[in-house]
Amino acid sequence: MKNLLGNFLPEPAFNQINELLNQHLFKLKIVNQRITKHGDFRRLPNGSYQISLNNNLNKYQFLITLLHEMAHFITFTDHPKAQPHGKEWKRSFQHLMLPFINPEVFPNELLPLVASYIKNPKASTDSDVKLSLALKQFNEKNGKNYIFELPLGSLFYFKENIFKKGRKRRVRIECVELKSKRNYLFNPNVEVEVVKSI
Repeated sequence: MKNLLGNFLPEPAFNQINELLNQHLFKLKIVNQRITKHGDFRRLPNGSYQISLNNNLNKYQFLITLLHEMAHFITFTDHPKAQPHGKEWKRSFQHLMLPFINPEVFPNELLPLVASYIKNPKASTDSDVKLSLALKQFNEKNGKNYIFELPLGSLFYFKENIFKKGRKRRVRIECVELKSKRNYLFNPNVEVEVVKSI
């Protein structure tokens, strides 16, 4: 697994990540893309711990997500009753991230955005629009767009259904599913495929 990780991480981060993996006991799985999350942490029925990460993340997003989930592991083992993204998790995540916030690991266009994000990290990097958009440029091209990039009234596919983009509420964007006419709230940074014609 450690050799395989080299394909997913920025090279200058590899040795430090190996050291962290040697310090903490959990199973690391790399899985096919999940639409709703980049990674997760869980306690398995046998009492062991597992972190899973999507295999389609670019190396910078993979690193951030791995440290995000490791922070969950550390927080859970040290403070079992702590909130999932509460102050204990934020402190753990910041502590894990700090050694990596340097120009050897992150390119110049990402570095200030990562540094800003880590001051008060949220439940997902996708909630930071600037960072999410900057990370996207390192992805393989997939022909998809973020919802926030689409003009009002645009039609798009999501999970094989067609939606029409509506107005932004406080944080999320209200969209209507055409078949059922039901309204759904989307994170602005969800990637969708634009409908060319119906």
